[in-house]
Amino acid sequence: MELRQLLYFVTVVEEAGFTRAAERLHLAQPGLSSQIRRLERELGQSLLDRSGRSVTPTEVGRALLPHARAALAAAEGVRQVADEFGGLLRGRITVGVLSGVAAHEFDLAAVLAAFHEEHPRIEVALTEGSSDRMLAALQEGELDIALVGPAQEDPVPGVSFQVLVDEPLVAAVAPDHPLAGGTGAAAAGAGTEAAAAGAGTEAAAAGAGTGGLPLEALRGLPVISLPRGTGTRRVLERACARAGFRPRVVFEAADPRFLAQLAGRGLGVAVVPRPAESVTAGSGLLLLPFAAPVPRARIVLAWRTAGPTGPAAAALLARLRTGLATGPA
Repeated sequence: MELRQLLYFVTVVEEAGFTRAAERLHLAQPGLSSQIRRLERELGQSLLDRSGRSVTPTEVGRALLPHARAALAAAEGVRQVADEFGGLLRGRITVGVLSGVAAHEFDLAAVLAAFHEEHPRIEVALTEGSSDRMLAALQEGELDIALVGPAQEDPVPGVSFQVLVDEPLVAAVAPDHPLAGGTGAAAAGAGTEAAAAGAGTEAAAAGAGTGGLPLEALRGLPVISLPRGTGTRRVLERACARAGFRPRVVFEAADPRFLAQLAGRGLGVAVVPRPAESVTAGSGLLLLPFAAPVPRARIVLAWRTAGPTGPAAAALLARLRTGLATGPA
């Protein structure tokens, strides 16, 4: 058994086919297929199911997969440690990023650019996805680090968190929406969009002396929210469940700005994290804070509790932990 055969096996599984795996590995497909078959003969087991439109691991292949990844990671670790002692640092790091995370106040691109300048031999592969999927990928070893929005306050098993953003959710509505009520009238009293978007936000935040909008006020109303699988969506759904109802989500999108545009057209109540001024600026929307207990959305830096698989990932994690640290909102 050779390490390259394990690499080929893992790549075919990740790409769900020999053609894309061969392109990624810069190999001819017949040679790749031959090496996989040699590995299967040596192990005496079929590792891949080739009968469907896409190639999937067999039951044995699924059981072998984490061990193959661990062997490859260990071999890469040996190379990287040797490089470190030789004054070099190289490798490949996979980082998951929550869709829309760039809209927040920390500058992920600047941190990555500074890291690349210091470690030009390290390849950083970025991928976007939902929080649920990326947390599972961390646990499975498919990602080294991730920026996610978890629904739960405590880290999931085997994963550690550093909270970067902690914001209350607010309801964003048009000034003439029924939920605006007296708050909306007070906010829009100046008769201008600027008053509704600026002073109106603060008037809504004060709750017009009501202590905030009861979450139950959303019962039966059309709601505009982030997609399923995002931490913010799950926070909203759990909060509504505790209040005894399920939110009627009629539109969902990954971009909070689009949510605000839909709400501005009167299509529903957009539930977005605050501060949302940058999202709703110029829209004329009112931001209505929820009454206690206020549902909150978080963005966290996540990694496997056991630590990164190599020094390259450890170096990037250390840079991200200092470069993105903003503390709770």
